[in-house]
Amino acid sequence: MMQRNQLADRNAWAWLMALVVAVWLVCLAMGPSGLIIPDWSQPLDRAIFLLRLQRVAAGFLVGGALATAGLIFQALLRNPLAEPYVLGVSSGAGLGATLAIVTGIAGVLTVPLSAFVFGLATLVLVYFLARQGGAVSMYALILSGVIVSAVCSSLLMFVVSIAPLEGMHSVLWWMLGNLQAPSWALLHWAGMFIVAALVTAWWLGPDLNALTLGRDMAHHLGVRTRRATMLGLCAATLATAAAVGLAGIIGFVGLIVPHAARALFGTDHRRLAPAAALGGGCFLAISDALARTVMAPVEIPVGVVTALVGGPFFLVLLRSRRKKAWIE
Repeated sequence: MMQRNQLADRNAWAWLMALVVAVWLVCLAMGPSGLIIPDWSQPLDRAIFLLRLQRVAAGFLVGGALATAGLIFQALLRNPLAEPYVLGVSSGAGLGATLAIVTGIAGVLTVPLSAFVFGLATLVLVYFLARQGGAVSMYALILSGVIVSAVCSSLLMFVVSIAPLEGMHSVLWWMLGNLQAPSWALLHWAGMFIVAALVTAWWLGPDLNALTLGRDMAHHLGVRTRRATMLGLCAATLATAAAVGLAGIIGFVGLIVPHAARALFGTDHRRLAPAAALGGGCFLAISDALARTVMAPVEIPVGVVTALVGGPFFLVLLRSRRKKAWIE
């Protein structure tokens, strides 16, 4: 049985790595006219290739960040429906990033940092509102997240409505999700924050395994639950904020990918963290490629594509929640 499990695990990793390579190659070659191999002797082809390279790299960073954040939230909150978009963290981070852009202080570091502060404040508010008698119920958490997310979205639209007309289109496009990073510098700094969050998630793997059993059980197993919870929430919020600052508000990646990774790689978060990160990158890069080509030359915001996939998935998961013992 052990050898069979190890063989299945190796096969799953082999298929995942093959998928990563295939997604990189296809997305770099895919354009509105289909699959095209760039001609390096042509300056225009080289420029287009660099733009696609930047876009695919952003897709893997943002997708990996959102998937890892969803994985952490689901483990810490013991809630399979938890993810940055549903809990309102994405909307809060989007509000912070929008304020930085509209007020003219947007920069390589100011947008992700503003998104992080507002995202963390949103998470604290949602958690506080969901507390009932010292405990946090699943339904109260989801309801609080939806309400706070709606309020943040309304405030975001208010800020946009009173902002100067210059750059309004770019702000609205960013709000719907856009992987075309404005500069390599922003991609670099956001990538550093995201990688730091991913490493933290991997390092917290054993603690997350114990916390899925409940805080009391994790404490008896020797886990410093308060420290692990705070580090996990900060890592998930940092990853979400960097992703929002880089690509805007993109939902449901943190909901779909962790469940797919859990089905293929089991429940050990030491394996789940890198698997979810790579899977999230593949999912978002593929979604972006579809957004660029399905209605070419018109480009669909990538957030629309992920919502069309994630919305039905969320409803199916919500209806089957009573079949999962660890939801109760």
